[in-house]
Amino acid sequence: MDGSEGRDQQPCRTVRLLIADDNSLSRVGLRALLATFPGIQVVGEAGDGREAVVLAESEAPDVVLMDALMPGMDGLEATRAIKDRWPEVRVVILTLYGFYRPRAAQVGADAFLLKGCPTDELLEAITGPSTYY
Repeated sequence: MDGSEGRDQQPCRTVRLLIADDNSLSRVGLRALLATFPGIQVVGEAGDGREAVVLAESEAPDVVLMDALMPGMDGLEATRAIKDRWPEVRVVILTLYGFYRPRAAQVGADAFLLKGCPTDELLEAITGPSTYY
């Protein structure tokens, strides 16, 4: 026995995260940053929106961290597709361009952040239960 039996403790919930960004350096950097936080498990990386939708189906993430501007199917189209099929999946738009904010809300994104935001804001958007704009 390790002494933890019988305690009223909630087990830590691991957030399964999918990263979608066409810039491979951004994906690698985000993965490395988020790996330093317990409770976040990166389950996949997508280089465009279409791949993000495919991985959302196969990997069943809790959260998708989505760039807005990507070639082919962009992140906003992918967000709409993911939210239509899996409304319980949180989608956090992380982009360089603030003018995407209204469209992100229209397609059902749960949060919108600009790249370069403080790490604590990113973590709150990924792990928090509420809408974050």
